This record gives sequence, structure tokens and C-alpha cells, in this order.
Amino acid sequence: MLQFLVRRLIGACVIIFLIGAFTFFLFYTIPQDFAELSCGRNCTPENIAVIRENLGLDKPIAAQFWEFMSGIVSGRDFNQGHCSAPCLGMSFDTGQFVWDSIMDRFPLTLSLTVGGLVIFLILGLGSGLMAAWKRGTVVDKVVSGASIVLSSFQIYFLGPIVLGILVYQSGIMDNPKYEPFTENPIAWVVGMIIPWCVMATIFTAQYTRMARSTMIEQLQEEHVRTARAKGMKQRYVFFRYAWRGSLIPIVTILGMDLSALLSGAVVTEFTFDLAGIGRLAVDSSLTKDLPVTMGVMLFGAFFILLLNILVDLAYAFIDPRVRLS
Repeated sequence: MLQFLVRRLIGACVIIFLIGAFTFFLFYTIPQDFAELSCGRNCTPENIAVIRENLGLDKPIAAQFWEFMSGIVSGRDFNQGHCSAPCLGMSFDTGQFVWDSIMDRFPLTLSLTVGGLVIFLILGLGSGLMAAWKRGTVVDKVVSGASIVLSSFQIYFLGPIVLGILVYQSGIMDNPKYEPFTENPIAWVVGMIIPWCVMATIFTAQYTRMARSTMIEQLQEEHVRTARAKGMKQRYVFFRYAWRGSLIPIVTILGMDLSALLSGAVVTEFTFDLAGIGRLAVDSSLTKDLPVTMGVMLFGAFFILLLNILVDLAYAFIDPRVRLS
């Protein structure tokens, strides 16, 4: 287990380095003076030269790349001050350190992800298990039919409908907004409940179908049939043997969905006008803010790799038949 973890961590560092190198040199192929972009309107050549020097754009590309990658580990000095590790550079547009910009947006994206995750896991896995338990009955048909209908919805379609009904027409709820959980937990829940429910509606359908299909498949496994033949109760066999084995594909998909949501729920944030990491990524791309775009990409890549490692480690705990070599 330890050797596996060390290998995966080393591999993750290599992948992050390659992603950083690829994005850095890719964006530097854009025929645009980033100092001019940062300077804004009515900018003189003298101001552009000062900005280029302050941002380190007057150095060779290789030197800039080395400063960027080494700054992630050890920090970096700018004329505006010291950027502590992990330093992802300084925004061309706002002059703020990229890591600080990401951390300002991260609590919102994290709240959006965690809240939606809890709801769609409870609803999706619960309804999927119930459909598998009642396979072939009216309950199974209703749950399966509802999941098919809900899976055809998209956030950018369902979100405005929910806002129109609950916010603009009836006035039952206010527009979604983010309040820090540590300051006001009730306002945090009220402000995020609509995005959570819309996200949960979309993802619940996927996890319902997956939980149902994997449970039905597990119920046909030999060890489950053996447990039944020994006279064990149906409910015990269902949850003790079949349910545990069905978790592996669910955890695999959950790891990919969760990493994508954490690295930037672009559609959800734009639909509900929330300023999270996804919104930051889009805005930085539109303004050609290279350091912010690279920082968000590396931040997202880090979470994807981290969650993939955690998913692999979870396999051994979920199913004893899985061994990490």
C-alpha cells in the first residue's frame, strides 16, 4: 500500500509539471503583449515597459517558466511583494496573486460541490437501492422512468426554470448567493439550496441508474447466491454482500464527478451568477490573463489527481478482493 501511494504521488508530481509546462508554452504562443493588456487604455510605452519589468515579462521564456514552476514550491518575489508558496504568479488584470484569487473563490465552489454531493448521493443511491430491492415492481418502474426523464435535463435549462418559479414569480426564495458557513450557517444553506437541488436533480438520475444496475449485477454474483443458500436473511445479504461490491463503480464515477465539480463548476456558477473557480477560469480566459488561467488549470489538475489516488485507495477498503500491487 505504501509503495503504491509513493508511486502515485511521484507520478502526480510529474503530471502536474507536464501540465504546467504544456499550458505555459501554449499560452505564450498567443500573439499578444500581456503587459499591454495589463496596462489598459491610454497606456504609454514607458508604462508598458515598467509593467513588463514588474511582471518579469522582459526575461526569456525559459527563465519565466523556471520562476513559475519553482515559485510553486518555494515562493517568488515580485516588485509588489513576496508571493508565498504555492505561488502561481500574479494576475495581469488585477495585480492580485493568483493563489489568493483562487482561495477567495474556492469556498464557494467547495460549498456548491459538497452540498450538491450530499443531496444527490442520498437521493441517487437511495432510490437506486430501492429500485434494485423492488426489481420488476411498480416502484422499480417509476424510479427507472423518473431517472430517464431527469437525465435529459441540463443545469442551464433547469436552473432558469427553477429561478423563474421560486424567485421571480412566486418570490418564495431569494436569488442564490454565497454566505460563509462560519459566519451564518442558516444563510449559507438558504443561499445555496437552489443550486444544490438543481445539481442534485441532474446527478441523482445518473447515480440512481448506476446504483440499480450494479446492485442487480452484484445480486447475481456467486458469493451472494451462496450466502442466500446458507439461509441468511435477504436484507442482510443485500446490504452486507451485494451493496459493498456495488460501490466500486459508483466510487469511480464519483471521483471523476467530484474532481470536475471542485476544479470549476462553470455551468452552475454562470447559471446562478455565482463567482466561484469556474467563473474565474472563464473570466481569465476572456481577458487572456495567463497566470490566472494557468493557476486554475493546475489547481484543477491537482484535485483530479488527488481524488483519483483516493479512489484507488478506497478500492482496497471497499472490496477485500482488490489488492494494490
